[in-house]
Amino acid sequence: MADKKLLLIDGNSVAFRAFYALYRQLESFKNPEGLHTNAIYAFKNMLDVLLKDVKPTHVLVAFDAGKVTFRNKMYDDYKGGRQKTPEELLEQLPYIQEMLHDLGIKTYELKNYEADDIIGTFVNLGEKADFKVTVVTGDRDLTQLTSNKTTVMVTKHGVSDLEAYTPEHMKKINGVTPTEFIDMKALMGDNSDNYPGVTKIGPKTASNLIQKYGSIENLYDHIDDMKKSKRKENLIKDKDKAFLAKKLATIDRNAPVTIGLKDVKCKPVDYKKLRQFYEQMNFRKFLGELNASGEGQDGAEVEKVKYTELDQSNAKKISVKENDTVSFYLGMLGDNYHLADFVGFALKINEQVYVSRDVSLLQENNLKHLLEDAEINKNVFDLKRTTVGLNRIDVHAHGLNYDMLLASYLINNENNSNDVGEVCHLYGDYSVKTDLEVYGKGKSEHVPSDDKVLYSHLASKVVAIEKLKPLLLKKLKEHEQDDLFENIEIPTARVLSTMEISGIKVEASTLIQLQNEFAVRLKELEDKIYQQAGERFNLNSPKQLGHILFDKLGLPPLKKTKTGYSTSVEVLNQLRNQSPIVGEILDYRQIAKIQSTYVKGLLDVIQPDGRVHTRYLQTLTATGRLSSVDPNLQNIPTRTDEGKQIRKAFVPTEKDGYILSCDYSQIELRVLSQISGDEHMQEAFNTGYDIHSHTAMKIFHLDSPKDVTSLMRRRAKTVNFGIVYGISDYGLSKRLNISRKQAKEFIAEYFTQYPQVKDYMDKAVQVARDKGYAETIMHRRRYLPDIHSKNHNVRAFAERTAINSPIQGSAADIIKIAMINMQKKLDELHLKTKMVIQVHDELIFDVPKDELETVKKIVPEVMQSAVKLDVPLVADTGWGHNWYDAK
Repeated sequence: MADKKLLLIDGNSVAFRAFYALYRQLESFKNPEGLHTNAIYAFKNMLDVLLKDVKPTHVLVAFDAGKVTFRNKMYDDYKGGRQKTPEELLEQLPYIQEMLHDLGIKTYELKNYEADDIIGTFVNLGEKADFKVTVVTGDRDLTQLTSNKTTVMVTKHGVSDLEAYTPEHMKKINGVTPTEFIDMKALMGDNSDNYPGVTKIGPKTASNLIQKYGSIENLYDHIDDMKKSKRKENLIKDKDKAFLAKKLATIDRNAPVTIGLKDVKCKPVDYKKLRQFYEQMNFRKFLGELNASGEGQDGAEVEKVKYTELDQSNAKKISVKENDTVSFYLGMLGDNYHLADFVGFALKINEQVYVSRDVSLLQENNLKHLLEDAEINKNVFDLKRTTVGLNRIDVHAHGLNYDMLLASYLINNENNSNDVGEVCHLYGDYSVKTDLEVYGKGKSEHVPSDDKVLYSHLASKVVAIEKLKPLLLKKLKEHEQDDLFENIEIPTARVLSTMEISGIKVEASTLIQLQNEFAVRLKELEDKIYQQAGERFNLNSPKQLGHILFDKLGLPPLKKTKTGYSTSVEVLNQLRNQSPIVGEILDYRQIAKIQSTYVKGLLDVIQPDGRVHTRYLQTLTATGRLSSVDPNLQNIPTRTDEGKQIRKAFVPTEKDGYILSCDYSQIELRVLSQISGDEHMQEAFNTGYDIHSHTAMKIFHLDSPKDVTSLMRRRAKTVNFGIVYGISDYGLSKRLNISRKQAKEFIAEYFTQYPQVKDYMDKAVQVARDKGYAETIMHRRRYLPDIHSKNHNVRAFAERTAINSPIQGSAADIIKIAMINMQKKLDELHLKTKMVIQVHDELIFDVPKDELETVKKIVPEVMQSAVKLDVPLVADTGWGHNWYDAK
């Protein structure tokens, strides 16, 4: 059995995944004739990995013969809701098949049957002939084929991340056996294939029922034994649907195929045709894998990286000359590099690669000097991670001038992986394994004990950093993003490294005091709630709370879920005025969340130095805004006094020092006025009008700011910010609690008064349609593939994103420039003041007492001069002996 291995690939499904794996680079993947080639390229890369890992003796790639199959005769609208396959993918499918034939791999399709049925039939044939079978697909429906002889590999992200389904894994994930999975689908239906199951039965309920009854046949045999319930009614009412769904979900394992196992045995590669194909497609990477005669090179699939293992003796001999090319990779296990275990490091100097598990070697004088010398340019994967990690071993890195992760993120900001291997796969280099493949995940994550495995992995990473550099820099230049990369993102990473290493002092005693106060408040609220309810119950159980509010107290149920009454914040806010208990429940939830998430959360992450060291994610958002994790310091509540109290724990380093806060005033609206060029809006900012009062005057036809009431200003403010986010009349009516007609009139009046804003919005959507992306002032791109979607809601969201991304992204770029300039200023003046937190439009500083007068003057000056716009940037400053008082 070990010698006979059958690989079955779901051709359409994998091609679809391959297409979207490189979709962001769609226009970069074209051959000289204009044919899109991204799906062909990614399909070939995945195939190489599969052939290497599975080592099959027999391979079949099954394709769908057409849209109509025997299932459509059972159910007319089978797969009816699916979006049309993109033309750019359809044009590539014949070429994928041509490539497979050149590689000696059989393809097959069967009229009236799906690829699933061909695969199911060959699983049957393979198992009977004692083959070890591997199925590869993007469709979890095929997991019903798993057995002790068959493994189904399902693509998770792109085409490189596969999840292996065995009967054991199936049981763990779905709670059912592979055969029972069909019955589970029968009850829950399938939105993707567009067939219904039983009303209001989802995956969890379906799994529980099948675990209990084994099959839908047995379930319906015992339906009379069930207690009376709405679910029982639905099961009886939808019995025919359930049995139809089971037929539709069942893969045919005896389809009338006209080929057998002997026909899918791997054939020799036709290298002559393959070379011609690669030349036609302009696949230089694959051409490079063929030797001069056109045949495959031995071991061409993965070129082994040669390296030298470092120890105490030879580490001292390493030296670097001026103009040497240096690349460095520091390996750590886990995301939080402030605390993560070190794995080892790899260092490449010219063509020589050095590796070691022992990071203490980096403290050797020559290696420490190499990493700390700003005159020696070094290529790294993640500048910030590397800098913070090295600082933990007292190596203060400088000269890290190229960051592979940041370069890849700017080119394709949908890729926010912190894994060299995954970034390499994105650009077609599968010679580098992902960390998941080498270290595992979760509880099974570990560093390989075999030095060869680890060192090969580390070495391949440091080589890849350098190898991909020319391609990524070329793409940045083509996108006009080289300035954004070199002068904003790289310096921002350096500033963030400094901020993270510094951290901010947090007083545990203040948090403990708040914890005690909140505990008392929660107990008081609990007692009041139980008193009004007339009984004690589990406040954290939506089911029990729903019973109290709607069954016992008779409040009107506004919304129902699959499990009963909805008790969401949205629902409770609408009921707030109908009973005092509702307000108390909302207060309880709010304080309980602050207690668990922020008070306890912060106490858990205060480090031995008495400080909190957050991580700023620079490559997470598509707009370029920074995110904060471990802990999230950008999300501390500001709307309630209890939430604001948390900020009292954030204090300066020096006892009599200050926390200073400076934030941009209405920066997104100022950016909107800039990129739209709207004269009325710019006039308001340039003359110092309050923009919300100015808008209120315009939409309510008032002559003087004195006539603007607080309600008018609030409504105008909602309109202003709503427009930035592409709000609809429906959305505005909900926010302002007014009629949809009135909201529509507000928006129409807004555009009458600010006509160039409307022009900008229309143009932004059209540009996104034409180019496929939106762009900030600094050329930061956000790709919008859904801008052409046939689905109205999906398309509308993409259109709103096209309007907002240039605004929010440009604001993000501006504060990054301000941070870079601010750090330069602090360094120039040799101040002890440290920039410690960034919260989107706000910067927080830890200021010694004797520097306050200087800092409160220079911070707003630097922030307000970050960029030159047609309207002034305004930054508001406050300070106090903690963050709470600074606001």
